Amino acid sequence: MNSILQHDLNDLENILNQAKQQGLDFLNNLENIPTSSKNRIDPTRNLSELGLGSLAALEEFKERLLPLIVASPGPRYLGFVTGGSTPASIVGDWLATVYDQNTQAVHAQGGVSALIEFETINLLLQLLDLPKTFSGGFVTGATMSNFTCLGTARQWFGAQLGKDFAKNGITETINILTATPHSSSIKTLSMLGIGSNNYTTIKTIEGNREAIDIADLEHNIQNLNGKPFILISSAGTVNTADFDDFEAIAKLKEKYTFWWHIDAAFGGFAAVSNKFKHLVEGWEGADSITIDCHKWLNVPYESAFYLIKEKHMNLQIETFQNSNAPYLGNPLENFNYLNVLPENSRRLRALPVWFSLLAYGKEGFQDIVEDSAALALHFANELIEEDNFELLAPIRLNNVCFTLKGDHNQQNVSQFLTSLNDKGKVFMTPTVYQNRKGIRASFVNWRTTENDIKIIIEELKETILDLDI
Repeated sequence: MNSILQHDLNDLENILNQAKQQGLDFLNNLENIPTSSKNRIDPTRNLSELGLGSLAALEEFKERLLPLIVASPGPRYLGFVTGGSTPASIVGDWLATVYDQNTQAVHAQGGVSALIEFETINLLLQLLDLPKTFSGGFVTGATMSNFTCLGTARQWFGAQLGKDFAKNGITETINILTATPHSSSIKTLSMLGIGSNNYTTIKTIEGNREAIDIADLEHNIQNLNGKPFILISSAGTVNTADFDDFEAIAKLKEKYTFWWHIDAAFGGFAAVSNKFKHLVEGWEGADSITIDCHKWLNVPYESAFYLIKEKHMNLQIETFQNSNAPYLGNPLENFNYLNVLPENSRRLRALPVWFSLLAYGKEGFQDIVEDSAALALHFANELIEEDNFELLAPIRLNNVCFTLKGDHNQQNVSQFLTSLNDKGKVFMTPTVYQNRKGIRASFVNWRTTENDIKIIIEELKETILDLDI
């Protein structure tokens, strides 16, 4: 064994304790760590011939790279719909790294850690009050979940025409209908060879809404003259957290032939709250659903899951089967995630979610969702009281979409947000809503409190004064 590796092996407990302490120092000081960074490094560092060993590498990280790390798991990081990591999820994530499983099989000599993933999906179905007619698995994020779901939808579309697109390529125009799709869905259409421009945009409901106008949807369906299509709908649009009418869509599904996909990256968690579950009434009728865990479930990044009706398992296998590995056996008889997902290499990504669900239960996540929504409303009310801001849309759940007051200030929005974020106390993201430049604050972090709202409002006021707007 290499001498440096041997030394690290002999000193493993000390190395891990030092790493743990560095992590604790970060988490215990999270409220004081900047939410953005102007620090830079020269990334052309030379690779050492002999290696430094873990402790020396940890020390160099602390000196050179740690200043690049921002408080994205913190209570005032309101950009990108980003959750933080709860204590239980950190435990699960650390142990997933320690155990280092290649999570694929449920019947195999080489490991059956996929059973843990099965159990976790079962727990999530209970949390979201969805039927066991869905099967699911974990992927890195909403993009890969959408890819898995829409990849299977693409195969379904071909099957309606007697074609196998997975084996022979796309030979027909695939009809896609959607109103306010997330960028990850559009990216997925590109990755699937459908084309990022090849979809029909349905009208949204009048009156500051982003949800599908059901009448216009049916009009576009009728124009297809019986041809199959794929509908991409939303459970929580990224700007205003608007929801499509799933009960109305379910009724259309009784009349027309289509694959119904719901992007519920964060909005799906409305289902855990008695106050908000009405927003997803009827979603159990969908063929596939995308949900992120690193948003409202507050687990470390790179965690999402797909849900696809079990009746479509054959289509899923046709799309993703690892056909060059005969040792895997019959994909239906010997379930293996290799055959139903894009990835051939998978860590035990379900474990942080499993720990979180067991640690906090239904009530814990209901509290997180309802607290987040209450804080969003509180922040919006505070904004209204300030004469310098206006809301671009009503508060439907957890997103606050606002801008500087008055059309004459549109030219100042970008500069204002840059200056605000540069202060490092709060982080928000820019957006454009109904052709107006805006700012979006997303409340999903379990650490955020009313005191954070107070700090954020003060930062907004100071930035206005600094820029003399």
